[in-house]
Amino acid sequence: MNQTERRQYLIRALLAERPEYRDMAIPADEYGQKRLLRSLFNVRMPGRIGEDFLNVQDEYLKEAIREKGVTDYASLNPAGPGIWLWQGDITTLKCGAIVNAANAGMTGCYQPCHNCIDNCIHTYAGVQLRNFCADMMKKQGFEEPAGRAKITPAFNLPCEYVIHTVGPIVGGSLHETHKKQLASCYRSCLAVADENGVGSIAFCCISTGVFGFPQREAAEIAVETVKEYKEKTGSKIEVIFNVFKDEDYKIYREYLG
Repeated sequence: MNQTERRQYLIRALLAERPEYRDMAIPADEYGQKRLLRSLFNVRMPGRIGEDFLNVQDEYLKEAIREKGVTDYASLNPAGPGIWLWQGDITTLKCGAIVNAANAGMTGCYQPCHNCIDNCIHTYAGVQLRNFCADMMKKQGFEEPAGRAKITPAFNLPCEYVIHTVGPIVGGSLHETHKKQLASCYRSCLAVADENGVGSIAFCCISTGVFGFPQREAAEIAVETVKEYKEKTGSKIEVIFNVFKDEDYKIYREYLG
């Protein structure tokens, strides 16, 4: 199969799972098909799916990521001892683990084609990630509190693991509790990475999107917490601060010197 054939196969299989979608027409154009496939991935509830589907999906996603272009963090210039700053799509970064800014349910974003990091990571990891997270949360029996972290396989992403953390939601004024929870997110992710022998970790800008944490304050907490953790624990983990917006790049560049 080529990419078009794989994409159409996956769309038909996912439409067939939902009786209300079975008569939906598949767009003729590539862009429309990609949007539909991503939407179907996003709204699919956790559940078993056939090996044939998974095989085609894995081939499709790995090729899609290859087409976007994979960046090995080791090829980048460090911003300081054991610290990197990189602007780009975190789903294309090759490193030990990437951090997902998750919600309390921990099974991904269900809003079709939403541009949050949670949606992007679950889309390109494949349906296995949502299933894995759902099983993990079922065993836990309650929603994930802010400030903790959990590690999962990365499945089709070029990294080895995904570390999921729930950041604080800032609905109005920024309080000390928010700051403490955000710092806890960074410490928890680093600790989980070290416990699992992960040599490098890429942090997204936790809580600064729809969760409303001010960008500058979040970056300051991120940089200070990482440096403090490395100094106190003697950890040799290599840290990549991943940003997407130009504004965030400038802020991190300032704090990293």
